[in-house]
Amino acid sequence: MLPWLVVGLGNPGPTYAGHRHNVGFLVVEELARRTRSSFAKPKGIKAELAESRLGPPGADGPRLGLTKSRSYMNETGGPVSRLLAYYKITPDRLVVVHDELDLDPGQLRVKLGGGDNGHNGLRSIRSSIGTGDYYRVRVGVGRPPGRQDPADFLLSSFSSREREGLGVEVARAADAVESLVEAGLERTQSAFNS
Repeated sequence: MLPWLVVGLGNPGPTYAGHRHNVGFLVVEELARRTRSSFAKPKGIKAELAESRLGPPGADGPRLGLTKSRSYMNETGGPVSRLLAYYKITPDRLVVVHDELDLDPGQLRVKLGGGDNGHNGLRSIRSSIGTGDYYRVRVGVGRPPGRQDPADFLLSSFSSREREGLGVEVARAADAVESLVEAGLERTQSAFNS
């Protein structure tokens, strides 16, 4: 049994790999790299899952499932709901990592609950699990310049300037997930909310 499920939001496939909307995938991939975990495809669930344990190899750190949906963003809730049911994880042990237009690149916010703020992945999860009371790690991607449509902005690649700081931002978001699981919300918010 896994006590935590960490979901990185994004769209599957190489077409979307470098897009702002896929920053959640980058964070769970970083966590998998740190824990030397590999993603597998659970039978009958449109997701990739890496069963991981935080801490150095051989340590008895918290166990968690790192997840990337193989469904598109607006259908993410189905796989998340099935994984929660399969592993008997309650929403208070769910962490969703996602892009946030209302935060500038480099900014990060950790919170419990809240609305979907127009985010289709969050809306799908709320609809499928029946609550918005789960943890969120909101990774800033900023607002589109000028009159660019936000959807087009999210489905475009990071600029070269943004890519320069992306590794640090992804690592910091992964640190926030680890802190949330190990130290709790209050300490994590104090340390990471910028």
